[in-house]
Amino acid sequence: MTSPFANSHDPDFVYAALQANHPSPQMPSHSNSEIASIENYGYNRTPGGSEEDPFRGLNSYRVSGTRNHDFKTYLLDGKIEKPWTADKKYKAPRKGNWYILGGLLLAIALSAVVNWRIAVGVPNHEVRLSHFASDCGSLTQSFALQYCLVLDDSFSTLDKSIWSHEVQLDGFGTGSFDWTTTDGRNAFTDGDGLHIVPTFTTATTDITESQILNGYHLNLAKTKLSNQTKNGDGSCTASETAQYYADECSANSNISSHAIINPVRSARLTTLGAKSIQYGRVEVVAKVPKGDWLWPAIWMMPEDSVYGIWPLSGEIDIMESRGNARGYRNGGRETVSSTIHWGISWKTDNFFRTTQKHKIQRTDYSEGFHTFGLEWTEDYLYTWVDNRLQQVLYVDFKKQDLWQRGHFQDDYENSTLLTNPWFNGGRNAPFDQKFYLILNVAVGSRNGWFSDGVGSKPWVDGRDSAASDFYGDRSGNRAGERETNVV
Repeated sequence: MTSPFANSHDPDFVYAALQANHPSPQMPSHSNSEIASIENYGYNRTPGGSEEDPFRGLNSYRVSGTRNHDFKTYLLDGKIEKPWTADKKYKAPRKGNWYILGGLLLAIALSAVVNWRIAVGVPNHEVRLSHFASDCGSLTQSFALQYCLVLDDSFSTLDKSIWSHEVQLDGFGTGSFDWTTTDGRNAFTDGDGLHIVPTFTTATTDITESQILNGYHLNLAKTKLSNQTKNGDGSCTASETAQYYADECSANSNISSHAIINPVRSARLTTLGAKSIQYGRVEVVAKVPKGDWLWPAIWMMPEDSVYGIWPLSGEIDIMESRGNARGYRNGGRETVSSTIHWGISWKTDNFFRTTQKHKIQRTDYSEGFHTFGLEWTEDYLYTWVDNRLQQVLYVDFKKQDLWQRGHFQDDYENSTLLTNPWFNGGRNAPFDQKFYLILNVAVGSRNGWFSDGVGSKPWVDGRDSAASDFYGDRSGNRAGERETNVV
């Protein structure tokens, strides 16, 4: 059935339109007064000759049999009544928009106030001037409202009255593979500050690759050791009364037992015996190194182990990182962490209760210098990156002491009931003593810092061949560089 309404799909309508604009060659042309009419398309003509427009209310354009064009409109003229605007419900959405806008402005204002209160509310510790008497020269009061400057070093040179090298071979208990030295190629200063640079042992000594792997005796001890045929060179800084002094100061390579000479050399600088603090603030401006299995650290150890050997007397790690690239599962150089170590023995080190990480987005900490800070009081220990609002670790000593935090009560070790070694100390013991600062870049480890089987790690911590397996993968190892400024 043909629709009574004309449309672009109607063949008759198309033909009529074409006929009006392009007269058919088979028919005589028409004069201007005889233009084809399409006015009845879309109309129903009544028997009386009148027309009913099914598009009532719309505009219509007629092409008639004359040259006149008749334009009609059905739009309403004059004032248009809008009775619905008097309804209160009509105004409700408009009021709602104002409520939403007001709420947003109020939220922004409250957020600004909260952030401002946090910024100004971070406590400024009152430094005990008596502990810094040699630097501050004043004992007139026990407390002050400002910090007393103890150390400010931009490393234009390496001040040996402040910084000393620790020289050892056994990785200081971590099982790292580096031999820490006094070599100027492993630690030096220039216009950019202090550089701590690990190097391969074969590149900075006369020790050959074959000697590293077999048949070489390295002796740094100050005194003659029973397992050495000659005296050491005396460069080792470990205590001669230490239980593992021989391991700390000497090494032998033996291919059958997979024991090798430390394949990498690095540096470890400390302020031991020169500068230490009991409470206060530490800020170190540093750039972490690039390179797989590098372990940079900014940390503190007790000047005197008042409560016993590690970790009884504590350890404060302001910043630790790994030189591996972003995406390394344990966190590469885009991640830094802060930790405090404390426990009754190395087996009960409760560092896992007081450690936190901080990750930077779209870049990593080797791409520029960053400020790593510590604020330490009797009540809390607090670390941050770049500013105090970017918190890494916060430990509150007021709520409970570390004996309670560690759940050591009624606990046993080797069938012996544990006793509180800090009962004579403060509530924050063992972190109530003087600590000194350490800067170092270690290489590898055997204590779990680099997890076995992660990131194509070439060694397994528990194997005797760990160091030789690491050295065997040396084509994939890259020495790193770290620049550090203390401010």
